[in-house]
Amino acid sequence: MNCTRIVSRVITCATWFACAAAQAGIITVIAGEPTSKRDALRVSREAVGSQLERATGEAVNVVYSEDLTDVMRATRTGEHDVYIAPPQVAASALSRGFELVGSTDEQEQFVLVARSGMGSVSVLKGRNLYLPQQDSIYTYMARGLLNAAGLSMRDMKVEHARYPAAGLVALGLGMSDATVVRHSEWLAWSKDNPKAGTLLATSSPVPGGLSVVVKKSLPQPVRERMARWFNTPGGNSGLKPVALRADLTQYRTVAELGHFTPTLLPGATIVTAPEVRQLVAQGAVMVDTRSEKEYNARHVPKAVWVPYHEKSLKDVAFDGSKDDFSGLNKLDKSKPTIFACNGAECWKSYKASKAAVAAGFTKVYWFRGGLPEWVATFAASADAQ
Repeated sequence: MNCTRIVSRVITCATWFACAAAQAGIITVIAGEPTSKRDALRVSREAVGSQLERATGEAVNVVYSEDLTDVMRATRTGEHDVYIAPPQVAASALSRGFELVGSTDEQEQFVLVARSGMGSVSVLKGRNLYLPQQDSIYTYMARGLLNAAGLSMRDMKVEHARYPAAGLVALGLGMSDATVVRHSEWLAWSKDNPKAGTLLATSSPVPGGLSVVVKKSLPQPVRERMARWFNTPGGNSGLKPVALRADLTQYRTVAELGHFTPTLLPGATIVTAPEVRQLVAQGAVMVDTRSEKEYNARHVPKAVWVPYHEKSLKDVAFDGSKDDFSGLNKLDKSKPTIFACNGAECWKSYKASKAAVAAGFTKVYWFRGGLPEWVATFAASADAQ
């Protein structure tokens, strides 16, 4: 009986949402990190809807959600028209047919903090890490900060909970070893708890507050009227003016967090473009691990093509057995060898370098910046070809 009643309610809800979507006009989503201190919770859904309707002359339906996983899913399916959301949501939408209106706050940074006495990120391996839900901006930043230090989420015992600021409380009580918070949150907390924690790593800047993105398929006059409204004080809506426009590269950085290679690789030496040129001149073998098409289009002079075919995750804890790097067997282990690909976000050369170290190569160099760094460094010389 109860099951029948539940199923009936689910069907009714699904039907209602389908009908609402069909009649809603412009569907606007306000997505918030679940904490009473964040701006999204101060925004009036009803006021935003009514004021946007007056500004655009179109029907507007505004919904609010703290389920960031579902909101991220929606950016991939394109079922909504406007997002007022944290930067990771905006970043996802921007790669799927949306354009940026702007953000409400200046750029900000996040920090990885640990209990006092922990001197580096590396000592966190196997420790407890407190984070909000998996698709929160905090978790995105944590993934990037850990990866940059050569650690994976898999290397830690991660507890996903609801409130971001609670991570600092858990740290102070000894219930967690590390957490990630906004730099401003860390400054305020550490002032009151000067000996309770240690700052281990700081992220690059990301857009602050809430970002607004609009679907490009909406009529241009409607998008222009919406942009004008978002750029002015939102009356009694509680929404700050969306008057700041961060560089789009910051959104791309957010989208790629957790996909960038580490900044260290035990057993290998990380080298710059000038160092690569000097090593090659001294007889080192330069290995390009990209696809044949990419290699033929452009490569570092004297580089040999030995492709790394990857199916494993872009993660420091990748499973190399899923990949094919049989070409490694054709290289001379006794010669200094440099591995490169398409820059810091390309994992092929990282994995190749790690494989070479494991295979017993005498001297392994990893050119993390790869072809993009080479071209940027030697753009005005023949070496750029």
